[in-house]
Amino acid sequence: MSLSERERTSVATTTATPPVAAPGAALRRPAAVRLLWLLVALGVLAALCAASVAIGVRAVSFGDILAGLTGHTDDIAPAAVAARLPRTALAVLVGAALAMSGTSMQAVTRNPLADPGILGVSGGAALAVVIGIAFFGMSDPYAFIAVAIAGSAAAAVFVYAVGSLGRGGATPLKLALAGAAASAAFMSLVSAILLPRIDIVETFRFWQIGGVGGATWDRIAVVAPILALGAVVCLVCARGMNSLALGDDLAAGLGEHVARTRLVASAGAVILCGAATAVAGPIAFVGLVVPHLCRLLIGTDHRFLLPFSAVAGAALLVAADVVGRVVARPEIEVGIVTALIGAPFFIWIVRRQKVREL
Repeated sequence: MSLSERERTSVATTTATPPVAAPGAALRRPAAVRLLWLLVALGVLAALCAASVAIGVRAVSFGDILAGLTGHTDDIAPAAVAARLPRTALAVLVGAALAMSGTSMQAVTRNPLADPGILGVSGGAALAVVIGIAFFGMSDPYAFIAVAIAGSAAAAVFVYAVGSLGRGGATPLKLALAGAAASAAFMSLVSAILLPRIDIVETFRFWQIGGVGGATWDRIAVVAPILALGAVVCLVCARGMNSLALGDDLAAGLGEHVARTRLVASAGAVILCGAATAVAGPIAFVGLVVPHLCRLLIGTDHRFLLPFSAVAGAALLVAADVVGRVVARPEIEVGIVTALIGAPFFIWIVRRQKVREL
């Protein structure tokens, strides 16, 4: 029996029109490739952690490293190793937290320039902590973290509100400009508060730059559960982040609660950024550089991208800490090293993507 004219037209149209691929489909990677890159990243991180323990102002031998790991700190060299262990652990935690925070922010805003430092979120946390110390005598470590998270949240809301003004809403360029302006204002206020206070300016001079030099196991014990909470929140939202990449309308059509997903994922990113800033200071560009590199290696699926970004971010910050100890004596803070790496990368992203959405 012959097809009707309408049926022939429908068949021809269906045959001639290929299915539209979802955004990022071209960047999908097989599971074996993802697993291989994850194993490579873990191996690199392990090697960097070993280098971080071994490299410093004082040279140590393998025996000194073993003595420091077993708790024997009677000699100077094993004591130096024991002091580097919490520093390395803190670098791993902070690097992973900032990388996951940046990945989540880029997914929520669909903005390739999103980063806790660029969007002013780290600056808001730093300003809140300095205000708490200078005017309220804050000293409790949990208060530090709570105030930093509140400052991060307030800064994120402020930058998004400013970036949403005018025609076109919150475009990537407007958000980046609003975040850069807010970050500069926040850090200027931090300096204005600290300069007259000689009693606290020396203590927080290096913290303001961003570093992991003052790490202790007590500080790590305080911040680790909060960072774990933020990481779990982001991981729970990973599937929703994939839906947001398709656009709000299509995500809602697929059954995703867009506003709830965006709010919860943003909360996870703010918790990670605020807690990391409270314990290590405002460290920029980790959340910008790492997600882009990880997408090139394993694709855009956030169920894999988030944990891979955490490992890569930890490796980047440990490497920056090691480089800071090698190139100068006594050392260069990691916030300076990451800025030297991230600033050219930021310019490259702007020129390459012309601040398009993800």
